[in-house]
Amino acid sequence: MMFKTAMAFALTALLAAPVLAKEQVQPEAVAEQFVLDNGLEVVVIPNRRAPIVTHMVWYKVGSADEPAGKSGIAHFLEHLMFKGTARHPAGELDRAVTEIGGTGNAFTTNDVTAYYQVVPPDALASMMDFEADRMRGLILTEDVIGSERDVVLEERRMRTDSNPQALLQEEVYATLFQNHPYRIPTIGWMHEMEQLNRADAVAFYNQYYAPNNAVLVVAGDVDVDEVRALAEASYGAVPRGPALPPRVRPAEPQHDTQRTVTLADPRVGIASFTKSWIVPTYRSAENGEAEALDLLSEILGGGSRSRLYQQIIVKDGIGASAGTRYDGGAYDDSTFMLYGAPQPEHTLADVEGAISEQLALLIKDGVTEAELESAKARYVRSMIFARDVQFSMAHIYGAELANGGNIETLAEWPDRIRDVTAEQVQAVAAKYLDPSLSVTSYLLPSDAGAQ
Repeated sequence: MMFKTAMAFALTALLAAPVLAKEQVQPEAVAEQFVLDNGLEVVVIPNRRAPIVTHMVWYKVGSADEPAGKSGIAHFLEHLMFKGTARHPAGELDRAVTEIGGTGNAFTTNDVTAYYQVVPPDALASMMDFEADRMRGLILTEDVIGSERDVVLEERRMRTDSNPQALLQEEVYATLFQNHPYRIPTIGWMHEMEQLNRADAVAFYNQYYAPNNAVLVVAGDVDVDEVRALAEASYGAVPRGPALPPRVRPAEPQHDTQRTVTLADPRVGIASFTKSWIVPTYRSAENGEAEALDLLSEILGGGSRSRLYQQIIVKDGIGASAGTRYDGGAYDDSTFMLYGAPQPEHTLADVEGAISEQLALLIKDGVTEAELESAKARYVRSMIFARDVQFSMAHIYGAELANGGNIETLAEWPDRIRDVTAEQVQAVAAKYLDPSLSVTSYLLPSDAGAQ
């Protein structure tokens, strides 16, 4: 279930290099996977290049799993997880990480919630103790709930309500997904966030935060036997949580219309647009389709060597930006997006028309073998370079397993990319990128002018 967003952690300076021979791209260290008696999945990725270790705990729950009317509870609980337990009061974990020069944080997405620390190897046992303790031992009081709710409300004001692009993106997803919970922002709707309370947080925590709904990833200067012993001593003592039902979300109905969303705002300086579709991901696609969509995104608008960049920015000189995004790593069907913005002397219609023309040409004529091989080379290289970044490997493996995959699919991914044909790339473009079924958004300066 490899996905392009995970590739952002890879080094990219040499992405244009040719594909290496198969024997040259095998992993230097083999990741190993095992499961504790309480259901916790564990992945160990030895990497002795530096005396550090990345410790990540992934919970198989995100904003798309929230109860109706409780949007933002997954992200809210992520904040609350730092409020302490009977053994470790609030702030103790952060102080312990800072004192040894490490880093730590957490994040919530539609599909997962993850917590991590990057520390020296001799601190790994301590980090495991902290995370295992708060997996089932979190203490939440009314005072903690109220103060932290104010924090997440302010976070929404800063990151979304004060950002026209973020506001428009929320409306795009709410329009694109008519029934699936991906239509709801991860941070939550303000009016629902204001009502979140202690009972909501405790219920969500008790249901989802347990070893049998989690993945532990340890990457770095460690060996498998050492990690296994430490994990059994800490996480192994945490009782199994309640059995969870299959992770099935509401499905989308058939889409039959083209829709448009427009936001004019005085804070906007340069007009821009996006055109979006719902497409399958690595978990939901038919065999080879997700890989073909990844390569389609790379060829059409994946960077400075893409068709959109070369034609619209370099040759025509009408675009300030032009590209694509494909979220192939989501648990359910997700998005493929085209985007662009004009140079000052050109119009948004100029850029949108040029991008639409390039898409139509690709659907009609397909891609060349040279384009395809170059895109494959960049993708395989990105995986090679990702191995140099310890945190990126922990992130890639954690996201894969938390979304229902396994380490074997990651090992096979380069070969699956190499097997994609030009005909497959053309086919997925024609099948999924129908302009008459897209959602187009326009972000425009208002009459009041840009601020």
